Amino acid sequence: MTAEGPEAGQGGDGEHGLLAMLPRLTQLSGAVNRGRVAERAMEAAGVSVDRPAMSVLAALHLAGTPLRVGEIAARMQVVGPHITRQVNELARRGLVRRVIDPDDQRARLIEPTAEGAAATDRYMRTVLGWFSDALAGWSPDDREVFGRLLGRFVDDLTAHLNSFDDDRPG
Repeated sequence: MTAEGPEAGQGGDGEHGLLAMLPRLTQLSGAVNRGRVAERAMEAAGVSVDRPAMSVLAALHLAGTPLRVGEIAARMQVVGPHITRQVNELARRGLVRRVIDPDDQRARLIEPTAEGAAATDRYMRTVLGWFSDALAGWSPDDREVFGRLLGRFVDDLTAHLNSFDDDRPG
């Protein structure tokens, strides 16, 4: 694959090529980050934690089951000590608790408290409401296709980019 062939968005695939996608991906990233989506959603939902802590709560919510710190870190693609700090602060604030892992009595799992689950639910409903509003004019078929293709793209791109880490000399 070269930067001059069709793979780069030139040649036969025109506007729909990879090169044409880059400004749109930049625009999406800017809309989400500059628009302070996470911060605005937390404010609207009445959740007063920082973005990394909210990400831990969201990871637990999406998992639907208690997780070990390492599992949370893997899902968030960060290192364990970062998650441990966030979990300690969330536990201090009464939003998560440590429970015994039934498969290994020595290990601890992290689960949201009722207050943490309620805060996360409010946050998620706020964000999903905004996404739903943005897609209100889309047909159910368009929504399904978009969701499927977006998931595939993110999974494939993440796997490809993660392979760069595997190529590093140890």
